[in-house]
Order: sequence, then structure tokens, then C-alpha cells
Amino acid sequence: MAKKNKIIKIILLAILILLTIGAYKFYDYYKIIYKPNVKLSSPNKYFYIYSNYNFNDVKNNLVKNHIIINENSFDWVAEKKHYKKNIKPGRYLIKNNISNNELINLLRSGEQSPVKVTFNNVRTIEQLSGKVSKYLECDSTQIIDLLKDPKTIKKYGFNKYTIISMFIPNTYEFYWNTSANNFLKRMAKEYKHFWNNKRKQKALNIGFTQSQVSTLASIVEQETHKNDEKPIIAGVYINRLHKGIPLQADPTVIYAAKDFSIKRVLKKHLQIKSPYNTYLNKGLPPGPICIPSISSIDAVLNYKKHNYIFFCAKEDFSGYHNFARTLAEHNINARKYQQRLKELKIYK
Repeated sequence: MAKKNKIIKIILLAILILLTIGAYKFYDYYKIIYKPNVKLSSPNKYFYIYSNYNFNDVKNNLVKNHIIINENSFDWVAEKKHYKKNIKPGRYLIKNNISNNELINLLRSGEQSPVKVTFNNVRTIEQLSGKVSKYLECDSTQIIDLLKDPKTIKKYGFNKYTIISMFIPNTYEFYWNTSANNFLKRMAKEYKHFWNNKRKQKALNIGFTQSQVSTLASIVEQETHKNDEKPIIAGVYINRLHKGIPLQADPTVIYAAKDFSIKRVLKKHLQIKSPYNTYLNKGLPPGPICIPSISSIDAVLNYKKHNYIFFCAKEDFSGYHNFARTLAEHNINARKYQQRLKELKIYK
């Protein structure tokens, strides 16, 4: 009997030891999986996974950016949750003090935090591409190449001069890893949404195509930043077009010169041979000289009807203009402005 009790005690002790070891092992696994392994200096941090990243790239960058505390535990949990072969590129918002389990669930889910892409004050395709590439993974050269590709341009219904009018300045949400191709697809969709039936009808009433509206709007955009004055300036240019008078818009000459630092257009600039020089060529230039704002596009569509043929910047540099019906009136206004430029020693 004593021998039997002794055996039972040994068995119970062995079971207790095994349970204790198991408990410790379970606790170790629990800590590896569920204990916080993210330690940030702020409440949260954005982490970027590029399209060509493998697991080692992800892990190394988590370490490099001081996001995870224990590299080995992250590696172990990633293996168990099959994340190593399930890398999803994107921009992820990582919160402080989360566990390996929570972190890997986030990265494996592909649930990105979108970026807000804004572009305005853009004059060229190169400037547009440069601004957009600051927000997205795609390189600026990839966007430029597409916008200069004849097949792509034709696909969206534009030509090499008008393709820039497809972009309507606003703030858009994108996933960070959006490709250059998908960026253009989205912009084409936004363009169609912007040009609703109401705007299309107004363009037809003026006798303009949508691209022509954008072209004139781009000139208006460069002439004034005063939204209340834009419809008046648009009306001046439409009056000149109806009368067959060259637009003689200084911003088009600056665009033709490709020197956006010019503050004062001189006689030498007026001789630049370019389809954009509206002093040498009648009618609208072949395409926009910048990406016009929505307010400038709507100013053309809702231009103010009047008899003005000329306008000149006010000599008080308020940003507003003096308008004139005759050349004599305009010359008086122009002399006032030119005199003020001389006083301020602005010669170019």
C-alpha cells in the first residue's frame, strides 16, 4: 500500500511539474504574441511598405524606424500567422503599445491609411508629376512618361497640348501605393464627374469645347487671384475672340518663354515664336498654360457680359485691374501702371 501511495505521489508530482512547465511555456507564448512589442515616441506613426518589399525588408525597416522592441518575437509570430509570404504594400498607421499579433494583423490585412493628394498652382506636366509623387509611391518620371505617351493621351481623349486639362485641382484621397496608371484613371473619372451636364451645356452655349474652357480659364487664373474679378476678365477675352482681336495675354508670353520668374513682359518677349504667344497668334493657345482652379473654370462658364476690350493691373498693386472699352482709355491706365513699376524699379 505504501509503495502504491509513493507511486501516486510521484505521478502527481510529475504532472504538477509538467503543468508548471506548460504554464510557463504558455505564458512565454502569450507574451510573445500578445504583450506590447511596439514602442513609439508618439501615439502613432505611419509605416510604409513599398511594392517590392519582402518580409526581411519589412522587418528591417520596423527595426530601423524604432517601431518594434523585439525583432525575434515579431519574426516568430509572423511565421505562425503566415505573414512572411503575404506582404501587402501600403501606408499603415501603427499605434503605440500594440502587440505582435495586432501589428501583424494590421499589416496582413492591407487596411491602409489613405493619403490626401492636393495639387494647385501647377503650370506644367513636370510640376504636376513632381507634386503628386510627393504623396504617392509612384515616381514622377512614371507619371510624366504616361502623360507624354501618345497612346495614353489618345485613350483619354486629349492631345499633347490639352492633356493637362484633365486634372481638376482639388484634394483627393488615394492609397499611397497607387500606381501612375491608376492615378490617371482616377483623375479621368474625377474629370468626367466635374464636367456634369450643366457645365457641358454652358460650354456649348459659349461655343467652346471643355478643353477650350480650361485653356481660357488657365489664362484667367494667371491674370488674377481675385475670384470676384475672374468673370469680368473672362468676359474681356471672350469679347476679343468674338471681334477677332488677338488676346494679347501676357501670361501666355511668359509660358512661351518658359521663364516663370518674369514679372514684367518686355517687347523682346512679345517676339517669341510659339503657338502660345497670343500677341503673334489669334485665338486661344493650343492648350492650358497652367492647371486652372475650379473658380477660374466656372468664371469662364459664367463670364460677365460687358463691352470691355482691355484691362490693366491697377497701379496700387491691389491685385485688381482697371478695365477699358477703348485703346485711349487703356493707354491712360497702362501709363499709370508702368510709371508705378518704374518707381519701384521693376524692369523684368
